[in-house]
Amino acid sequence: MTETFTLITGASEGIGREFAKIAAARGRNVILSARNAEKLEALAAELSAEHGVQAVAIPADLAEPGGAEALWAKASEGRKIDFLINNAGLGRHGPFDAETPGDGGWERELASIQVNVVALTALMKLAIPHLKEAERGRVLNVASLAGFTPGPGMAVYHATKAYVVSLSRAVKEELADTDVTVTALCPGATESEFFKSANMRSARITQIGKPMTARDVAEEGYDAAIRGDSVAVTGALNIVARWATKLLPSALVAPITKKVLAKV
Repeated sequence: MTETFTLITGASEGIGREFAKIAAARGRNVILSARNAEKLEALAAELSAEHGVQAVAIPADLAEPGGAEALWAKASEGRKIDFLINNAGLGRHGPFDAETPGDGGWERELASIQVNVVALTALMKLAIPHLKEAERGRVLNVASLAGFTPGPGMAVYHATKAYVVSLSRAVKEELADTDVTVTALCPGATESEFFKSANMRSARITQIGKPMTARDVAEEGYDAAIRGDSVAVTGALNIVARWATKLLPSALVAPITKKVLAKV
């Protein structure tokens, strides 16, 4: 068991929960954060009992201003963190200029910007000086295949994930002469609670092919971060889709994405 810790946001379910299980199974101490304290405590107890690692639960709401800073202060107090997994994320499915029942409207989009952009950036800012002191520091930012295209019907979400991809690549280059790397994980459709919370159950994208499991996405992303990869697109179908967006005329990308995201 190491004396360092992996901090994982959005750890109570989905991909984040799988990250926690993978890290603990590999002998890593973990700090788990999400809004649901009950789920976090249960997962922490499970990981400690099964793998003999230290598992700390710190509930936090990253949609609240200052939430990231408060989380970091608690997580880093008396602990050495050498791996940050920015997994927490929110999205909204619906037209940009209007609200539809159940989509959360601007309030949901504002929370998405706060979590996907502001909190993620703040945690990176706070973590990197800390990671430089470690033998080898790693940052894994969970972006999305959405980060490579504009997303009519999920305009704000796609924009936030484009930000994550760009930020990750830029900061990785800035850190090229250090032992710290930054990886942007870009999964496509994944079996998780995200589609439900984003009001996307009836979107066409959920019916194209078989979504990857959260476990498979987490394993590919975790390994990519350990290697120090810059960008990791998970799954063969998603890799093909990524290359298609490069090859298609830019004028066609948004209309095609609009059809893929439309409700059926």
